[in-house]
Amino acid sequence: MMLGQNVDKAQLDAVNKKYGFDKPISTQYAYYINDLLPISFHSNNSEDYTYLSPNKYSATQLFTIGNTTTVLKLPYLRESFTKQGKKVSQVLAETLPNTFVLAITAILIAIVLGIFLGIISALKKDTVLDKTIQILSTVGMSVPSFFSAILFAWLFGFILHKYTNLEMTGSLYELDDFGEAMHIQFKNLILPAIVLGIRPLAVIIQLMRNSLLEVFNQDYIRTARAKGLSEFQIIRKHAIKNAMNPVVTAISGWFASMLAGAVFVEYIFGWNGLGKEIVNALNTLDLPVIMGAVLIIALLFIIINIFVDIIYTWLDPKIKLQ
Repeated sequence: MMLGQNVDKAQLDAVNKKYGFDKPISTQYAYYINDLLPISFHSNNSEDYTYLSPNKYSATQLFTIGNTTTVLKLPYLRESFTKQGKKVSQVLAETLPNTFVLAITAILIAIVLGIFLGIISALKKDTVLDKTIQILSTVGMSVPSFFSAILFAWLFGFILHKYTNLEMTGSLYELDDFGEAMHIQFKNLILPAIVLGIRPLAVIIQLMRNSLLEVFNQDYIRTARAKGLSEFQIIRKHAIKNAMNPVVTAISGWFASMLAGAVFVEYIFGWNGLGKEIVNALNTLDLPVIMGAVLIIALLFIIINIFVDIIYTWLDPKIKLQ
């Protein structure tokens, strides 16, 4: 695929040797793990795949034994098959910040509105307002993100464009009219962030409402009311903090998923993020980019889950004691 249709055996052998595809699968796997490890082992023979080439590795040599050099380096995710030898780390570094901005904006929208509407819904339990919020949150959870994205792009980016001044597609950075410089276009962030935030918003509303209703039935809330504390003080000082555990769990999961790449949303809105890059890599069988993206996503999930465990100890002192 890289060489095109008019390929001869010599060219094919050269590519297979360059990427180590002429070795058994077990050896290729060992090579890949060696590339990922921060402390790795490399041959001093320029004919070997693991040769310590400056173009491939930025490494600090530790020691040499025989024909093998041990080095300290950053994980090497290899090169893209379709981007003219561009390193996967460069490809991901160009797209991940855009996804991070989109995910942060979407989750902030979901947190602020979700907690607020969840509190209102719990305080106005079984009223028309509560039922309306519940219906809207159920619809928000039910509608697929690709449908929401198409609907919002068509409605606000096309039908109502002259009023909203929003575009159907666009990324955070765009070329100017002369094609000379990149400029930030924050307006392109609005629609994808709202669409991406709809489903976590709906989940947070439901969790916040149900968790608060459970907390309201606890003895310490009755005691606080008996002491004459206002409803606002009870909610702010006692209820919200104790109702936040399931909400934090949901937020962490959704945020990690957003960082993993909002595939449909990014692709439909033309947002140059990790999700869109993964789709492009799948379409072109760019395996190093796919594998590198999966590893980055796994790392993000681990980091976020550790961070959430730390937040739990702040929300619930019992966890810290245990």
